[in-house]
Amino acid sequence: MSTSKRVSPFRLSSLLRSQKDPSLAFQLFLNPNPNPNHPTRPFRHSLLSYALIITKLGRAKMFPQMEQVLQQLHNETRFQFPEPLFCHVIAFYARARLPARAIRTFLSIPFPTIKSFNSLLHALLTCRDFPSITRLLPRVRDFGAPDACTYNILLHACSVTGDVPRARKLFDEMHTCGVRPSVVTFGTLINMLCKSAQLDEAFKVKEEMERVFKVKPNVFVYTNLIKAVCEAGEFDCGFRMKDEMVRNNLRLDAVVYNTLISALFKAGKKGLGYRVLEEMRSGGGKPDSVTCNVMIGEFCREGNFEEAYKVLDDGVEGVKPDVVGYNVAIGWLCKEGKWREADDLFRDMPRRGCAPDVVTYRTLFDGLCRWMQFEGAGLVLEEMIFKGYVPRSTSLNEFVGGLCREGDFEELLKVLCGLGRGGFCDEDVWKTVVSLACESEKLLGAFEVFDALVLA
Repeated sequence: MSTSKRVSPFRLSSLLRSQKDPSLAFQLFLNPNPNPNHPTRPFRHSLLSYALIITKLGRAKMFPQMEQVLQQLHNETRFQFPEPLFCHVIAFYARARLPARAIRTFLSIPFPTIKSFNSLLHALLTCRDFPSITRLLPRVRDFGAPDACTYNILLHACSVTGDVPRARKLFDEMHTCGVRPSVVTFGTLINMLCKSAQLDEAFKVKEEMERVFKVKPNVFVYTNLIKAVCEAGEFDCGFRMKDEMVRNNLRLDAVVYNTLISALFKAGKKGLGYRVLEEMRSGGGKPDSVTCNVMIGEFCREGNFEEAYKVLDDGVEGVKPDVVGYNVAIGWLCKEGKWREADDLFRDMPRRGCAPDVVTYRTLFDGLCRWMQFEGAGLVLEEMIFKGYVPRSTSLNEFVGGLCREGDFEELLKVLCGLGRGGFCDEDVWKTVVSLACESEKLLGAFEVFDALVLA
């Protein structure tokens, strides 16, 4: 009687690599040879099989299973846990917004280097855990000399918090420590200065970048400068930057053109904006969905919904807007009190080949509540609960409060039951309903509402 051949460590790695289901891969890793006829000696996993299963489980956010494998790897005596694998684990926790676990993983590294410390800094930045960055930063030299990557992460943190003085201090520190700044360094610093409207300083950094450090600006640098000068109304400077890009053999992509088109439309220079669009097409560039979204937003901003609908219907050069464009249009329609048109557009989105997302539902629900269209808002909320979309708490409280004030306790009971099933009935909703219902003359309705809340 033939028996199945035992799976070797090499064969297990191949099987793990080809297995798409992380749960099945985990079971295979735990028990690669389930045949009871074989002797039960411990399976000697290879380092590659550990790396494969940890990566699969981390990407799937199956952290309890991943940590079980990590513990088994820590107990291995045949090889050490490689630092790059630690960095991957830290990145998985960052994507899941679990900064404490990222820190714990870093502290478990036997001999951490600046590379793994940079991974931790980046993870904490992703999680926006700035207090932990501040707390750990004094220990940086315990793991090696800070490099350009270290400073770039710290500069990015300054950009998120808007701390320009701290960013300039870090940049000067780089120079003092002999760390050569990269194009990313300059791009981050220029982006910060542009966002804080310090255009003169931004151009000084660009000039220093080219003259002193011999680093050529990239598309990101130019795009930030073009956006900043156009927002300041200095369109001639923006076009000079665009021409400079051409001289420096940098490709003018859709982002650059969209930046110019958006700024020109906002300034009421639609004719010039259309000329830029024509230049984009004649130069071999193609409009994208962002181009459509920009035009929709600017037409709506000036109240020209007819032109906005033309872009929604026909697109630009055959390119149709994405869900962002529809969300912008629905938001502006609601803002202008055109809630019927907003609801019609929302209902028509599937026919147009664009599925509403959570932002679409929230935008329409907010608008209907603002204009006290509670019946329509109730229908939208019902769909949201079915899809698992969470409404904004402020709009939800406004909606529930509106039903209470109108004395529509029948609809309120229906809504509360739905919110309870969806897990959206929070403390604020309780407070709103109980306080307003008890003020109402319909005391019987109030008691029914209270019972519904308890049961939900």
